[in-house]
Amino acid sequence: MNVTRLKRVSTGIPELDKMTEGGFREATANLVAGRAGSGKTIFCFHFLMAGLKNGENVMYLTFEEDKEKLYDDLSVFGWDLEKYEREGKFVFLRYTPEQVKKVLTEGGGVIESIVIKHNIKRMVIDSISSFSLLYKDELSKKEAALSLFQMIGNWGCTALLTAQDSQREEDNITSALEFEVDSIIFLYNVKIGTARKRAMEILKMRGTNHPQSIYRFDITTKGVSIHTEEAIAF
Repeated sequence: MNVTRLKRVSTGIPELDKMTEGGFREATANLVAGRAGSGKTIFCFHFLMAGLKNGENVMYLTFEEDKEKLYDDLSVFGWDLEKYEREGKFVFLRYTPEQVKKVLTEGGGVIESIVIKHNIKRMVIDSISSFSLLYKDELSKKEAALSLFQMIGNWGCTALLTAQDSQREEDNITSALEFEVDSIIFLYNVKIGTARKRAMEILKMRGTNHPQSIYRFDITTKGVSIHTEEAIAF
């Protein structure tokens, strides 16, 4: 029997692509979790920039980030987001969690119109943690997450969502997200001895043979660089 394998979408980080058989599976929802300062935003923009360089239109939906500050912070990596925005290839959208909740009840609303108009192929939602706080119980969170992921799938987008998390145990991510996303990647910035080290772990990725180790990574002026030869423990 022939099995059709889903197309892979580059993460924008060469080492991570090699570790995940080419990147994220197309039209899936993926989660990157870590505490503040762990590198989630930079990680996400590697993903978006890979799309832009591949001729794809992308969207960044945030609940917190200021556009001018974000553009300035990311310019150190040589990423000219203003240029892509002027060309209509990059869409910056700042919404409140309540507005996104309204989008779900409307079945897409304004965001869907933007996705269709700009032919968006990649999307980042930063952060899903703020959105989850609108729902008081796990069942409501699960239903909202399912609706959001189904909507993203219907749009044909590959999505990367961020979540605030400070530990590596799975229990610290709401089960509504843990079981419904296609992949979970943890980013750490931990103190080992007298120094801090950044590390990355692929907790899960459906349909993918991926390593189980935790690897050190650096953030330089070129962005994220993963040391696949250096597995660490903490």
